[in-house]
Amino acid sequence: MTQAIQHRADEQCFYYEENGTQAYLEYTLSQKVMSIDHTWVPNELGGRGIAAALTRRALNMAREQQLRVRPVCTYAARFIEKNPEYQALLA
Repeated sequence: MTQAIQHRADEQCFYYEENGTQAYLEYTLSQKVMSIDHTWVPNELGGRGIAAALTRRALNMAREQQLRVRPVCTYAARFIEKNPEYQALLA
């Protein structure tokens, strides 16, 4: 599934699409801080770890680009809390 996640840098989002249905994570960048603003997975795609995969992809990009992360989205905040390997990224 990770290969199926696409990054739309111009729209500041990561998305996954299956059979015309999209899940996405939206972020904003400001002064080397990535704010993860919203993660959305429709019911048709729910329960398969797609939100986690989107969040992991965004956090890995932040790490690669040496960005700090501000999880505005409650899902992203909980994900980081449960995955200590990403806590050092917190702004």
